[in-house]
Amino acid sequence: MVHWLRVAGACVFLPSFSAAERLPVLNLEPEATTVSGLSSGAFMAVQLQVAFSSAISGAGVVAGGPYDCADHSLWRALNVCMDPLWIAADAETSFDAMQALAAENRIDPLQDVSPDRLYLFHGQSDDTVARSTMDALRQTYELLGVSAGNLSYVTEVDAGHGFVTEQGPVTCDATRPDFLIDCDFDQAGDILNQLYEDLSPPVEPRDEGFLIFDQAQYTNGAAGMDDIAFAYVPADCAAGEACRLHIALHGCKQGRQVIDEDYARLTGYNQWAEANRIVVLYPQAIRIASPWYNWFAGNPNGCWDWWGYSGPDYLSRTAPQLSAVARMADALGAPLQQ
Repeated sequence: MVHWLRVAGACVFLPSFSAAERLPVLNLEPEATTVSGLSSGAFMAVQLQVAFSSAISGAGVVAGGPYDCADHSLWRALNVCMDPLWIAADAETSFDAMQALAAENRIDPLQDVSPDRLYLFHGQSDDTVARSTMDALRQTYELLGVSAGNLSYVTEVDAGHGFVTEQGPVTCDATRPDFLIDCDFDQAGDILNQLYEDLSPPVEPRDEGFLIFDQAQYTNGAAGMDDIAFAYVPADCAAGEACRLHIALHGCKQGRQVIDEDYARLTGYNQWAEANRIVVLYPQAIRIASPWYNWFAGNPNGCWDWWGYSGPDYLSRTAPQLSAVARMADALGAPLQQ
């Protein structure tokens, strides 16, 4: 099957969505780009939102935490951010880190975060990322000037550590692979309705709207990123209508290398996307084996880089993974660099 895209009055040929090709150029509204993520993807979503705050207008954070929570330390990631031993994640420390990078123009101005719409979620049975870490994230957003009316913090669902769905393969209060949990709760819809508001009810996604693309063309060899990734393009967007971009980041052990297309197909985003002219980009992370002499140096679970395994610069606009995602957004028609 072939596809045609109308851009600026011209018809552009698109290859079959089943082939791993370049991303199509679409008619996207640059001021309406949002991001969400689970676990390591949630920490990464915060990093992406802060680094490119001039372009990103909202974020959905499921079991994540404050910007620079790990401070380039896997030990801190595990024992401060995820399961605090003696000290917990701290909003003021995160705020200070953002101020320092903003002063060096390595991230966008912090005042651009204040009008954003936010969705935060922590499951009552989640013992992987501490509730105190999510509380610190909420406090960080308050320090950034996000109003209470723009922030939704959901904590009443008895969910384990995972992305909540209406029909996931894992029982609601459990924490185990594939971390797609069935709580009879449409979290994708909850997120998108908070970030965009006034959405139409979801509809069945189209098979031909699911795109498998060559992510390697955008990563510049960034550590921990797969060669293949996914996107969902609604029919109206493929036809050249004005659309919005949502970037959805999986958690650890949820990349294509581990669960194939399940995060991109089963989270529920595509149903809402088809009905509301929202293009969904699903970047993919991969595992990096740890050397026998230093297991701290690897990324054995295929997580996004929120503690610095890709190098000392993992938080700024030029960080390997953040800049790779920015190139994908730019290729689609929603540049993050202003």
